Amino acid sequence: MAEVVQLKAEARADNGRGASRELRRKGMVPAVSRMDLRPGGSYHYSLKMPQGGEMWGKWVFREVVPPERLVWEHAFSNPEGGLTRHPMAPNWPLQMLSVATFAEVAGKTTVTLHWTTLNATPSEQKTFDDAHGGMTGGW
Repeated sequence: MAEVVQLKAEARADNGRGASRELRRKGMVPAVSRMDLRPGGSYHYSLKMPQGGEMWGKWVFREVVPPERLVWEHAFSNPEGGLTRHPMAPNWPLQMLSVATFAEVAGKTTVTLHWTTLNATPSEQKTFDDAHGGMTGGW
């Protein structure tokens, strides 16, 4: 559980750069990262893709409960922080809700992540549901 408290301290100290490194898919390189880890705060970041180009994302924190829980709205964004569609999947939901819980199990921290859509159309929900198999390598 100390890791969660440390995560919050590190997020403030490095302005979210560590989160960019840990939450990205292989081959993506963090480029820009700004984090305000508090309810109502946000995490705005960009990742350079291996084949060129940049992908932007934005989280808006709903709950920050150290050391046990983080809840945030998750979306793709533009460099200014406005919400945008997935750059490679135009039918991807505009927003998702992420809930991360942290629990100590046998002296180690176990992270459980629940990810659902927010206000998705039936077609967007199907796209999200069909993509579950590819959601194991990071964001």
